[in-house]
Amino acid sequence: MKNQQKERIRKGGGFIAALDQSGGSTPKALAGYGIKEDAYSNEEEMFDLVHGMRSRIMTSPSFTGDKILGVILFEKTMDREVEGMMTPDYLWEKKGIVSFLKVDKGMEDLSEGVQLMKPIPGLEEMLQRAQKRNIFGTKMRSVIKEANATGIEKIVSQQFEYGKEILDGGLMPILEPEIDIHSPDKEESEKLLKEEILKYLNTLGEDQMIMLKLSIPSEEGFYSELVNHPKVLRVVALSGGYSRDEAVELLAKNPGVIASFSRALLEGLSVEQSDEIFDLVLRESIDKIYQASIQ
Repeated sequence: MKNQQKERIRKGGGFIAALDQSGGSTPKALAGYGIKEDAYSNEEEMFDLVHGMRSRIMTSPSFTGDKILGVILFEKTMDREVEGMMTPDYLWEKKGIVSFLKVDKGMEDLSEGVQLMKPIPGLEEMLQRAQKRNIFGTKMRSVIKEANATGIEKIVSQQFEYGKEILDGGLMPILEPEIDIHSPDKEESEKLLKEEILKYLNTLGEDQMIMLKLSIPSEEGFYSELVNHPKVLRVVALSGGYSRDEAVELLAKNPGVIASFSRALLEGLSVEQSDEIFDLVLRESIDKIYQASIQ
């Protein structure tokens, strides 16, 4: 199954849906969906509600492997069911969609222009659980705010260090060193980031590959060298605060890079919509993101 899923990600046309909102970002995601904070009184109720939202998305007729290659899941989603099946099994067996697991535990405070990831305690055990749940890969995020060469080197070093541990654990890591789209020196950060990534790709073993999740670059096609690199399975892009229309317009100018959108994918969805309207809105979003991803 793993080889089949790897080829699906490598060659498939489509994009990766990010449904991995964690404790910190879940209230905002629920609010965007029309569920206010007074609708739940504790974290467990909040996660029940967001799982309901995610389940509605995943079971929607428009949410299929024809246009969606993979889904990034939150840990609690991995351990829950959709229509009586464990979520990763439902996605693969019923939809033909590959599952990834968010493994980071949030970020440190800003230092040297970047926010490194906090330590990931229990990563080995989490990877073992993910294997049993038929998860294909992982994702972990850190953020670059300024074009600080020292900070960016630390970001990439940390991402690759954990990435190699994940590879050793039998899963495919998506490294996500996001660059803040509002950074005044975003283009310089992109140059420094690409240089460091290319350097660290050379440290991978002969049969090792990783995936990259990057902010859409300011210069069209800037990451083509990474897209075509033999150590990179796929380069995906985050929407990073752009509206869906802005994100798909910019993404379409970067051949070979596919979307991995979260907020931009969910834009316009509401808990109050009928299932028919919900599916129509989701279908429109999927179609737009798909078209930009296959340019």
